[in-house]
Amino acid sequence: MKNYILNEENSIYYECGYSSDNAIFLVIDKERFFITDSRYEIEAKLFAKNCNIIIASNLIQTAKKIIKKSKIKKIFFDPNQISVYWYQNLTNKLDATFVPKPNLSKQKRIIKSNKEIKYIAKAMQLGKDGFDKFAKYLQKNGLNKSEKYLFFKAKEILTSKGKYDVSFDPIVAINQNSSKPHALPTDKKLKHNNLLLVDAGIKYKRYCSDRTCTSVMNKHITFKREQKFSSQLEQKIYNIVYKAQQTAIQKIKTGMKAKDIDKIARDIIDKAGYGKYFSHSTGHGVGLDIHELPNINKKDNTIIQDNMVFTIEPGIYLEDQFGVRIEDTVVIKNGRAVIL
Repeated sequence: MKNYILNEENSIYYECGYSSDNAIFLVIDKERFFITDSRYEIEAKLFAKNCNIIIASNLIQTAKKIIKKSKIKKIFFDPNQISVYWYQNLTNKLDATFVPKPNLSKQKRIIKSNKEIKYIAKAMQLGKDGFDKFAKYLQKNGLNKSEKYLFFKAKEILTSKGKYDVSFDPIVAINQNSSKPHALPTDKKLKHNNLLLVDAGIKYKRYCSDRTCTSVMNKHITFKREQKFSSQLEQKIYNIVYKAQQTAIQKIKTGMKAKDIDKIARDIIDKAGYGKYFSHSTGHGVGLDIHELPNINKKDNTIIQDNMVFTIEPGIYLEDQFGVRIEDTVVIKNGRAVIL
């Protein structure tokens, strides 16, 4: 693809190693243009690689002038990233045809370089270290703290007091609230033997990590995969989800379709009688964005290849009772999945 336009930060960063919240990246044949305003001039000239740096007060008009001068007939864009207002201003009085290509940048990024995998692996390790530190905090100080306060502490601990960015706002959910896959924190307080679900990730050099652990609150709380719950039902559900997750990871191989991975996990949960309580996809790609390609769901026909990175995170959610989700991020190496 030789002619395309981008205006989303991570997509631009992938192209040249720098981005800002007001920029356009334009590729015309073999020429590459980074267009931004004067606020970012110094950083752009320092960090943006292999492109022409253009400082402008009106980014869209500048991009249009370049497109007009080039006399190209067709240019691709991602309709998921460009607003109607932006599109209308860009295409007005231009002869070039703008061709929508959904996930234009994410398709380019679906196979990670070894350097990218190294960054994601580092982010995962930072995340795991953060989970361990959060568990130690819970052992000493977690009882009778609200989800809202624990959310704050999780963010503080995971980011090493702001040294790193989070991949997304952590999910910290107790008992009934954990039955919501993307639970928001409440005033509910953590008690002994409560089920606790934590979903969090850290960024390293802009690359995301993602991990979910379901545990039980006691003086020995950990976020290891082996968990012993006081409730027989909680233990049963945890064991089913863990089996689905581990089996899916073990059976992943190159050449299979993304939807086949989803089916492996979903079949185990279905056969256990809880299929209708598994309400989301089995996983998603991870990279500069927390949600990338491939999508590990019922419909995705993407062929799994080496150097793809994605999550495996089946779950069962019993409304008004509790939910269990177990998530790891894997990389495909030598035809198989390796947990990062």
